Amino acid sequence: MELYEAYGSLVYSLALRVVQNPGLAEEVTQDIFLKIWQQPTRWNPALGHFNSWLLAITRNAAIDRLRKEQRHTPARSEQLDAISETSGQAPLFDDPHWYDGQLLARLLSQMPAEQRHLIELAFYQGYTHSELAQTLNLPLGTVKTRLRMGLQKLRQLWEENR
Repeated sequence: MELYEAYGSLVYSLALRVVQNPGLAEEVTQDIFLKIWQQPTRWNPALGHFNSWLLAITRNAAIDRLRKEQRHTPARSEQLDAISETSGQAPLFDDPHWYDGQLLARLLSQMPAEQRHLIELAFYQGYTHSELAQTLNLPLGTVKTRLRMGLQKLRQLWEENR
């Protein structure tokens, strides 16, 4: 319960950003915490911070769920309804993760457009490197290089502003 209280809103907000459906985001959030409960040794502290690991598995689970839903549901009109419903909600100003999200958005806006666009497609929309190359009509190596450089730049900006 303590883990959910500390990270539940962070997991839910990332899941919602990816799946763009409150119901699916709630299911992804529940799945994440259930997996952690059932297999608490999945996180290895030697490999990185808990927050980073938690966000990575949340992003992957949300992308998997979105792909599963897209295979089974051709029309996603309820997603559009959900987006308009959630866009009017007030942010949780007392949530420290909200500030991190605001900082991240500001830092992304400072980046070169080609890098920002790739990061947004890869991390918020779940595109793979190959899908990015095909969609943007770019060589795979170019996509990987721009994405890597963009993430390095984002990390540098993050460290300077924290």
